[in-house]
Amino acid sequence: MKFGKELTAQAVPEWQEAYMDYNFLKTLLKEIRRFRLRTNPPATPPDGLKRNPTLYRAFSGLTRRNTTYTPMSPSSPDLELQPIMVNSVDLAGSQSYQTTFLMPSIQGGEYELVFFRRLDDEFNRVEKFYRSKVDKVLKEAAMLSEQMDALIAFRIKVENPSGWSDRVADMTRLASDGSASTAALAAASPSGARARRGALHLLNVIEEGQSLHERSDESNHEEVEKKSDNTDQKEEEEEEEEVEEEEEEEENPKIMVRNFRPAPLEILNRVTINNAPATPRSTIKNLLKIPQQTELRFTRENLKKVEQQLKGAFVEFYQKLRLLKSYSFLNTLAFSKIMKKYDKITTRDASKIYMKMVDDSYLGSSDEVTKLVERVESTFIKHFSNSNRTKGMRVLRPKAKKERHIITFYMGFFSGCTVALIIALVLIVKARKLMNKPGRVTYMHTMFPLYSFFGLIVLHVLMYAANIYFWRRYRVNYSFIFGFKRETELGYRQVLLLGFGIAVLALCSVHLNLDMEMDPITKDYEAFTELLPLNVLIVRLFHSEFLLVILLWPLNMFYRSSRFFLLTCIFHCIAAPLYKVTLPDFFLADQLTSQVQSLRSLEFYICYYGWGDYKHRQNNCKESPVFIIFSFIVAVIPYWSRLLQCLRRLFEEKDPMQGYNGLKYFLTIVAVCLRTAYSINKGDGWGAIAWTFSVIAAIISTYWDVVYDWGLLQRHSKNKWLRDKLLVPHKSVYFGAMVLNVLLRFAWLETVFHLRVTSLHRETMIALMASLEIIRRGVWNFFRLENEHLNNVGKYRAFKSVPLPFNTMEDDDHED
Repeated sequence: MKFGKELTAQAVPEWQEAYMDYNFLKTLLKEIRRFRLRTNPPATPPDGLKRNPTLYRAFSGLTRRNTTYTPMSPSSPDLELQPIMVNSVDLAGSQSYQTTFLMPSIQGGEYELVFFRRLDDEFNRVEKFYRSKVDKVLKEAAMLSEQMDALIAFRIKVENPSGWSDRVADMTRLASDGSASTAALAAASPSGARARRGALHLLNVIEEGQSLHERSDESNHEEVEKKSDNTDQKEEEEEEEEVEEEEEEEENPKIMVRNFRPAPLEILNRVTINNAPATPRSTIKNLLKIPQQTELRFTRENLKKVEQQLKGAFVEFYQKLRLLKSYSFLNTLAFSKIMKKYDKITTRDASKIYMKMVDDSYLGSSDEVTKLVERVESTFIKHFSNSNRTKGMRVLRPKAKKERHIITFYMGFFSGCTVALIIALVLIVKARKLMNKPGRVTYMHTMFPLYSFFGLIVLHVLMYAANIYFWRRYRVNYSFIFGFKRETELGYRQVLLLGFGIAVLALCSVHLNLDMEMDPITKDYEAFTELLPLNVLIVRLFHSEFLLVILLWPLNMFYRSSRFFLLTCIFHCIAAPLYKVTLPDFFLADQLTSQVQSLRSLEFYICYYGWGDYKHRQNNCKESPVFIIFSFIVAVIPYWSRLLQCLRRLFEEKDPMQGYNGLKYFLTIVAVCLRTAYSINKGDGWGAIAWTFSVIAAIISTYWDVVYDWGLLQRHSKNKWLRDKLLVPHKSVYFGAMVLNVLLRFAWLETVFHLRVTSLHRETMIALMASLEIIRRGVWNFFRLENEHLNNVGKYRAFKSVPLPFNTMEDDDHED
């Protein structure tokens, strides 16, 4: 893989524009090469020379001597041969670097001047970005230090409410009383000194329960380095040190506690519990202006919550540091690569001079991030992993999920079975002329809605798998946007396996139902044949990975993190607006608005099997007033959830656009209710009102989809009527998606006007229109997340914000 593609593949997607523009600098070098080829064409080799000229170089041996580069001093006679000179200048209070090309008068020198000018611009931009990010993480490290101080003090109050003063006195007394016996033991056996040394180490471990801020002092850092150096010394030196320490301890019995400094408990007087309105209870209290419980309660339950919050904050902070290290390395490597290309094209020796400047700059010489990485690792392992390094590093650096071949195999197997069952179903219907039999009307009114429920679910799952595939192809960071647990999100293969598995179960049930219906031997078992779709539902509940039983399975199997994430989002949608609205919550609620027909089929399931209509093969559900009332409720639930989410965001974020978005969903609710009423009453008055509100709602929704959700139709964009940044290289895709969205948005016209474009049954047309809405939603998903990804890129948001458990008085004063 070429380095340009490798740089793009390894770069942080949200920081893409902050990296060095390697491809543009390559184009400048190509212009230099083309000019040199035009002015000095290469000599034509003789016809007899077939081999590469490099094969005729002198053999330098299988081993190489280590050569060191000595920079030229200003008084060196070879200074005139240097092609460039790099200086540091102060521009507007910030340090920048300027490269002076020392051969501007040569032929083609203007091309190289442009190259170095742009190279300096790229380097100064990269270093400025890196410096700003490092400053932010240093401030965040100081904040985490305060949080760790509060956590340690909180642990002390929970585990030892009496405080540390008594323990210090006891330890001093024990050290005093045991000094004589310890000295005698040490004189008798060398292991006694090691035992006392272990006690000192234990006290040092307790001492290391201080904050990152204290440990970041230079004196403490030197002590840590001395300790690590002493650990690496030979055993003879260690024994000598033990003897010396033993003599010192005999002189001063209290030396065992000389370095013990208990964590200050006074910090608890300056912090409060962070109670953000994230639960229904806290939301109601905040709405009713009831003061939140912010005083510290030293219970083990609160300690566990605080530790979990701070643990998540450390994990996220560690990922920031890793990405910053990767950013520094990749950009340094990019500058090295581009300078080597320059030397190769121009046959100059400028890369050593320029890379020396890069190594001496803040980008190449700063070690704050490396030190922070080490301190965060040691702190996390000690305080959150019980000093188990393997366990701690497994959390900080989760291994990438490996693609399993068995998943691909079963996905292909079930997809092939799905295609074969569909073809067999079509052939059976055609060969036996089932559509011409008198029982087809009853079948379409009873069994078809039951099976179409599975079809709509499968279609939505397959569209989501296609979304994942294209999101990955065009580098949309969907896992970060959705907040999936790192390295555990499902790939498109796993989602396809789920979809095709449900499809095979449903199609097998259809084949069994049709075969038993047409066999004279099984004619008397009509009730059993009607129960087959219900059996499919039960099979899906107990044998499919992501259905109800497996969805609630508490053990760590069957993608537990993904299952619980889905359950949490579903519960948040149901409980809106009692929970803070996040992107996964309203994204899932939008998916449910496209599954209204599936919800109605689920309602029909409950009615058909709950009231016993399947025994008589009759459909009396639509004649029941209760069923009619629930038809309105079921159709409105997804839109009502989105309306409440918009109102919650309106009151929290004070964004008027959320109010307009809520108005859009309110109009949609009115339109859906009127269309449902019209389908029941069939009156001309209901049809006109339903048509009017449906057109208004469809126009507003279409405009909102294209302009706000997708960010398109920008008149002053450099891509006319699109947006400035596009991930898909073909602009026609965006225009085609806009046209398709408009057409599918108005597919409801068929349900209002009862258009009979074909001879399909009414239930088939309803299922077809519902399928078109799911396809529209799948297209909407890709461009909606693409726009969200580009918004994150524009703001360089590559990390999710993790709430901290404590609020300090300084933070409150700063907010005020």
